[in-house]
This record gives sequence, structure tokens and C-alpha cells, in this order.
Amino acid sequence: MTKPRAWQRMLSGRRLDLLDPTPLDIEVSDLARGLAFVARWNGQTEGDYAYSVAEHSLLVERLFTLMNPQESPRWRLAALLHDGPEYVIGDMISPVKAAIGPGYAELDARLTAAIHLRFGLPAVLPIEIKKRIKKADRLSAWAEAIGIAGFSRTEADTLFGRPDPALISLTEIKLRPPREVRRDFEDRCATLIRAVDADNLR
Repeated sequence: MTKPRAWQRMLSGRRLDLLDPTPLDIEVSDLARGLAFVARWNGQTEGDYAYSVAEHSLLVERLFTLMNPQESPRWRLAALLHDGPEYVIGDMISPVKAAIGPGYAELDARLTAAIHLRFGLPAVLPIEIKKRIKKADRLSAWAEAIGIAGFSRTEADTLFGRPDPALISLTEIKLRPPREVRRDFEDRCATLIRAVDADNLR
């Protein structure tokens, strides 16, 4: 029997094997394009544009930086890339992930490791850094839930945790054309990569 195809052809020309991804097949342009077209909340959000994973990632990185101003550029880059695998596997909502089971988590972990290695990050992040990124991620999800996804404040508090009131003012939900979001994601990624490289030379 012929094995089913497990690779995805990217517009950069790369062929990414989802079952055995390598850092050499990861390109910023592919990440930015994919994430800018992937809708958060399965598209069930208000506004004329979908709230993309790329926009969410930009917000999470900004929140992470504001909440951890002394943190190194490499961990800010990790925050920006925290949902990187979704550029090829999409943004599955938590109930779907639970229904699929451990297979999704394994696929996500393999892609995450390849993305991290491509940009000079450890394949697996330190636990403390993951916790800090997750805190920024949950704050973003809370703001998205009540701002554009139709959740009540009580529902959002229950699902994502009640945020520190001082942090709420830091959240800003933007709904923009994918082209703008893609450009800003690429620019931010390039800026952080340069900062990481400069940091490594010190």
C-alpha cells in the first residue's frame, strides 16, 4: 500500500514533513502567511476580519514583554512563536484537541521543536519560561473572549482565570486585513532574531 502523503508544500518552495519536520524546512514567510490566515475561535468572532493566530501571537509577545521587561530577546521570540505549529495544522479549539487525544499533542510537539531549532531556541523551553508565556497567552485569550468572541466576563474568568486589573489595560484586540498582520509578524520576527543574534555575540 502507498503511504499517505504527510508533507505540506509551502509557498517558499519548502516541503514540510509533518511526521518528521526539520528546522531546514521552516521559513518565516511561510509561518507569517499561514498564521495570518488561521482564524482564532474557529472564526466565531465579531468584526469584518477574522482574528488571526498571527495577531494573537503579536499580542502575546507584547504582553509577555510588558510583564517580563528584563527577559532576554530569545524568550520574547519564543513567545511570538508559541503557536507556530498552527501555520500548518490550524488552530484547533480545546474541545477538539481533547476529542483527538494525545496524537495532536505529539504532532504539535514535533513541529514546535523544529520551529524552535530553526530560530536558535531550545527544542523544549524551560518550564518557567513556558509558564510565563502561558500567562500572557491566557490573558490574551481572556481579552479575546470578552472582546470579540461573545463570552461574558464571568465565563472568561472561569475559563481563563481572572486577570490582574492592572494588566487588562495592556490588552488591545485588533482586527486587520491578513496582509497587514503578516507584514507585522514578519517584521517583529526579524527584529527579535536580530536581537537574539546580537545577544549571542556579547
